[in-house]
Amino acid sequence: MAHDQSAMNELHWLIDMVQTIEVGLVVLDRNYNIQLWNGFMENHSGVSPNSIKGKNLFEQFDYLPDEWLKQKMESVFLLKNRAFISWEQRPYVFKFGNYRPITGRADFMYQNVTLLPLSSLTGQITHISMIVYDVTDVAINKLQLKSANERLEHLSQTDGLTQLHNRRYWQLCMQREFERHSRYGDDTSLVMFDIDHFKRINDTFGHIAGDKVIQHISHILKQSLRETDCAGRYGGEEFSVVLANTSAKDALTFANRLREKIAESEMRYESAVIKITVSMGICDLSTSLNNSGEWLSRADQALYDAKEAGRNCCMIYQQK
Repeated sequence: MAHDQSAMNELHWLIDMVQTIEVGLVVLDRNYNIQLWNGFMENHSGVSPNSIKGKNLFEQFDYLPDEWLKQKMESVFLLKNRAFISWEQRPYVFKFGNYRPITGRADFMYQNVTLLPLSSLTGQITHISMIVYDVTDVAINKLQLKSANERLEHLSQTDGLTQLHNRRYWQLCMQREFERHSRYGDDTSLVMFDIDHFKRINDTFGHIAGDKVIQHISHILKQSLRETDCAGRYGGEEFSVVLANTSAKDALTFANRLREKIAESEMRYESAVIKITVSMGICDLSTSLNNSGEWLSRADQALYDAKEAGRNCCMIYQQK
């Protein structure tokens, strides 16, 4: 009798724990009918164990990814192995709200879910248990860290004034294109350009106006780029663009169009209207180049030739 009483006590404690534990516990039979639905599940779903017992999980929660989830559950039944669903793979299985003030930024509860096979006394797998863990805190911290790292990476690659690539990152782009050309031989062109008489603009209107001019040109440049192009602020008033899959002839068309757009635009600063022009040098990747440094210096030479030719023009590098 004492043994029976002890066993009853143990069962009572066990049921009490199942109901109050801070994880979700659900037991399903072979047809996915709900046999157990603990307090955690009731609190977060608003559905009581009495009203849901014996009902089909997928009919009660029609938003569940049934095909995907059934496949997971079937493998647990057949292989008698547990399965794990991570929030990184799928943020949640049950659409529960997030009530924890510390992670108020989350719209829902992130969950890890373990699926366990449950065997009868004869060793048959007759039921499956879902254990649902609230991992919102962990998920939010990890996502915020990832987002912060992405922002830092973006900042480390970006020029603050223009939001173009900075010189260091742009040089990596150029190096990558140079290596790609070495392997596949695709046409690729480099355009270097700078603002004509920039010192005069700075001296006349001041450095703030000079910065505004640089931003103005960056804006026009950004509007002219394709997805595959890589533009950067190379130095003070000097810009650089790598045009992938572009011959020198096509690069000249691009450069002239951009040059004209800049020359036609007007920039207002306080009560003044500042007219801006640029000079441009172009060099495509020909076989005689040994490295990306040579490519850059040839584009720079072409830019110098454009300055010599009277500015506000574009020149393709010519072997002298």
